[in-house]
Amino acid sequence: MEYKNILVHQKGNIAHVVLHRPEVLNALNRSLVDELGHAVGKIVREGFARVLIISGGDGNFAAGADVAPMVDLAPAEAEAFCFNDVFNELEALPVPVIAAISGFALGGGMELALACDFRICGKNAKMGFPEIKLGIFPGAGGTQRLPRLVGVGRAREMIYLGETIDADTALQYGLCSRVVTGDPVVEALKMAATLATRPPVALACAKGVINLGMNAGLREGIAHEQTAWAELFLTADQKEGMKAFLEKRKADYQGK
Repeated sequence: MEYKNILVHQKGNIAHVVLHRPEVLNALNRSLVDELGHAVGKIVREGFARVLIISGGDGNFAAGADVAPMVDLAPAEAEAFCFNDVFNELEALPVPVIAAISGFALGGGMELALACDFRICGKNAKMGFPEIKLGIFPGAGGTQRLPRLVGVGRAREMIYLGETIDADTALQYGLCSRVVTGDPVVEALKMAATLATRPPVALACAKGVINLGMNAGLREGIAHEQTAWAELFLTADQKEGMKAFLEKRKADYQGK
């Protein structure tokens, strides 16, 4: 696929997707999201990256979704326009995903960030769900992922009022994990470099267990954790990690 709305860079085993529609503050449309889905699928199929970073170009992450194409949609057309297929795939990606957020992350852009494992914000980040002011509400995971992350009360306030919050408030809410004074992509690259040294199979299993536990009862989640943890003892990475620890050397993980 030829990408027209995103840029894809690779540095070693770190992939970096840049949302690239600067004329509309990187607002999401179906074409951009489909390209993102193709890039995510390529990571799964070819296994060329151990970490994925998503950022926006020209100072903004993504200022929502394109409104103009949505105005006259019928319900069936609105469902086809929705981005849940790609965002769900991104959330299930077996590598850590970092959203590096500068400027606006609104509406669908905020939902994209919520589907990532980590959100690193620049000081100028503005985050929120303004959809209620358009007669709708977040429809690509926002009403489900946000309460699990910040609590129901704060999620209701953000969704019902439709107001934006700044980076420091997002950090206080637990909506992002770090706020940096410089370019959040730089911080994301530092985190990615560390994550890329961790055992890929164990990371993928940990991510899967956390995702399942967020949607299951405590006992079911713990039972799944126990089974997945035990199965890691079949991997070469587990043997390498423990032997390296005992031999006081750096582990060399091969993802096997």
